[in-house]
Amino acid sequence: MHPVVDLIREKLGDTAVLIGDDVAARPVSRIIKSGCAAMAIIRPKSTGEVALVMRLCHDAGVAVVPRGGMTGLVGGTLVGPHEIALSLERMTAIEEVDTLTQTMTVQAGVPLQAIQEAAAAHDLLFPLDLGARGSATIGGNIATNAGGNKVLRYGMVRDMVLGLEAVLPDGEVVSSMFKILKNNTGVDLKQLFIGTEGTLGIVTRAVLRLQPAPRSRQTMLGAFRDFAAVTQMLAHMRAVSGGNLSSYEVMWRDYYMLLTAPGRHAPPLDQNHPFYALVECEGADPAGDDAAFQAHLETAMERGWLADAVIARSEAERLQLWRIRDDVHYLTTLSPLFVFDVSLPVSAMDSYVDDLRAALQRRWADPTLISYGHLGDGNLHLALSCGSAADKEAVEQLVYTPLQALRGSVSAEHGIGVDKKKYLGVTRTPAEIRLMRALKAAIDPAGRLNPGKIV
Repeated sequence: MHPVVDLIREKLGDTAVLIGDDVAARPVSRIIKSGCAAMAIIRPKSTGEVALVMRLCHDAGVAVVPRGGMTGLVGGTLVGPHEIALSLERMTAIEEVDTLTQTMTVQAGVPLQAIQEAAAAHDLLFPLDLGARGSATIGGNIATNAGGNKVLRYGMVRDMVLGLEAVLPDGEVVSSMFKILKNNTGVDLKQLFIGTEGTLGIVTRAVLRLQPAPRSRQTMLGAFRDFAAVTQMLAHMRAVSGGNLSSYEVMWRDYYMLLTAPGRHAPPLDQNHPFYALVECEGADPAGDDAAFQAHLETAMERGWLADAVIARSEAERLQLWRIRDDVHYLTTLSPLFVFDVSLPVSAMDSYVDDLRAALQRRWADPTLISYGHLGDGNLHLALSCGSAADKEAVEQLVYTPLQALRGSVSAEHGIGVDKKKYLGVTRTPAEIRLMRALKAAIDPAGRLNPGKIV
């Protein structure tokens, strides 16, 4: 054990330091539930304690890897035996909800769901939403610039953070805890820490931008005859909803079949349609919004875009429709399982999936390709099962290589971590990658903070 661990224990107390079996019992990643290899897990309770840990590790030449709710899928929190893992699990305070400025000030270890519930208690909305809401922490959401189900209307986390506090690799604290929307005073420093996966600094606190809670919500699961009808319906809802369209989640038939298989969710619509979409609007006029939503769907039916539909008539029915979209854990029934998170122009999405399916079929017998995603913002999720675990790189090549010509991204919302590092050049130019490396070298010249991730 490195002497710095004993020094941290002396400064922060026994409860702040986990070693041995207590470390090994922690998850390696979202997929690997135990076996963390860190020399120790350090659990500070404040920004000051995080800064102290970083100073001590910086002086000792020990690398630090930040850990959030461990819901990531790209190896962004992988930690080695000569590294310290830093968990903000004891930094869970919601410090303030300001209803006038519609902001919330939080510590980085607060779970997303707790933030959603705290906002709702004040008749406000924190619009970030994703399936791992109960486990994912806001610090991890910020570090990965999380997207989720409502990007179409509210944007990604980058659009929901007004201010933040972060600790640099040498322990210096950068505090930019503004509640204001306009702050045109040079470089927006908080953006250095949003989406950079803890490689430039550890986010410890944040000021989040809230929205008025919706007074009405309309949710529909629709079936479509082809992808053109899916996109025509999207364009229609964007045009007529008056800005109320918050979610447009597409599911290819393979995904719908997986989630509505016997013993899972009862299929609310026939399973023989090639495409399904979960559509949700949020507004402020319950009676008027309900009538308008119904009229929009009738128009879509008349024009032949919508083949069939079921509308949620209660919150329980709404949640059940969302479970068909969110219960992605059923993907783990596939083996081997390869999961991907890409983005590309919506106009190219259908042919991209068809071409990928054909490429898989040429290479392996009976491959499985499950496709679904946030269609409105061009985010496509893929789950593949073919060959063996040893075929991972070959599958990655088939998924990622076509994206370069389409000006797509190898990561829409999950980040780069370790898993996608060698494919960064598919999306980013050499000049962009050099600039990323220059930023890392300027802020963390010794490479001590979350080393080996992104670039």
